[in-house]
Amino acid sequence: MKNIVLLIFTFLQSLSGFSQSSDLPQVSVKANEFIVNNKPFVMRGLNTSDPEKLSNQGHWDLAYFEAMKSWGANVVRFPVHPAAWRRVGKEKYLKLLDEGVLLARSQKMYVIIDWHSIGNLRTEMYQAEGYETTQKETFEFWRTMAKHFKGNNTVAFFEIFNEPTTYNGELGTCSWQDWKRLNEEIIGIIRAHGNTAIPLVAGFNWAYDLTEIASEPINAEGIGYVSHPYPQKRPKPWEEKWTKDWGFVKEKYPLILTEIGFAGAEEKGAHVPVISDESYGEAIMKYCDTKNISWVVWVFDPSWAPSLFSNWNYDLTRHGVFFKKALMERKDK
Repeated sequence: MKNIVLLIFTFLQSLSGFSQSSDLPQVSVKANEFIVNNKPFVMRGLNTSDPEKLSNQGHWDLAYFEAMKSWGANVVRFPVHPAAWRRVGKEKYLKLLDEGVLLARSQKMYVIIDWHSIGNLRTEMYQAEGYETTQKETFEFWRTMAKHFKGNNTVAFFEIFNEPTTYNGELGTCSWQDWKRLNEEIIGIIRAHGNTAIPLVAGFNWAYDLTEIASEPINAEGIGYVSHPYPQKRPKPWEEKWTKDWGFVKEKYPLILTEIGFAGAEEKGAHVPVISDESYGEAIMKYCDTKNISWVVWVFDPSWAPSLFSNWNYDLTRHGVFFKKALMERKDK
């Protein structure tokens, strides 16, 4: 039934001229800002769970995207797990992404496509089976994305690799120079295909630490940087450490926190990096507001953690109550 509804929706949109000509305005980079219609634009939004998971459960549909928009989101992030990409196959997974991009565009939300691996791309060792990939597969993925979404303004960002980590040496070694070269290679592949999506580059320590940018930034123009500053990355008070570890980047370059969030210790799926309370939410919102930093909350799904809602009736968790309010308060700013 879901597929029939989506097909009808797609057909009606095509009849109304919903095509490339009615795409969203292009996002670009100028100095340390994302720019839309020649003005600085702060991205604030939500992470989906993997499109394959949502499709299998019957929720990769218009209602899901309308719910995200109703919270005030202007951007959505699609985490594409390498294992899911292989399991579904390129052509079928591209159809899932096409559906999601069309639905996001219908709600006037930009899209971040995220290669959702966790580990060491240099040694090709990873934190869990679902994140397993190779350098060749990663290069090929971005070549496919660059070709397929060329000229599509809704797909505004390509997040090259979700969370780089050596897991304290258990996954081998990777110097900043190694990581820098890999990212520059991928950015070159994307740009060689004429795609204007903004590459997003994460630092080490599960995409938390951007300190290397101070002395050796990525050698590419028009990109942004990523951090995932979950609560337990540093003890309170957070602000001074955030500035030292990643916040300083916003002085020169666009910065987007593509995963933030918290969970009470009593909540389903809570684990150490995200255990906290509303004080974290208040601190990260104040910090981002002061510096015009973009952010995307993890995760718009009831079974992944930290969950924004507890079931498909959208009953909110504490995390969900806080960030729904935060999004709604800022949706027109």
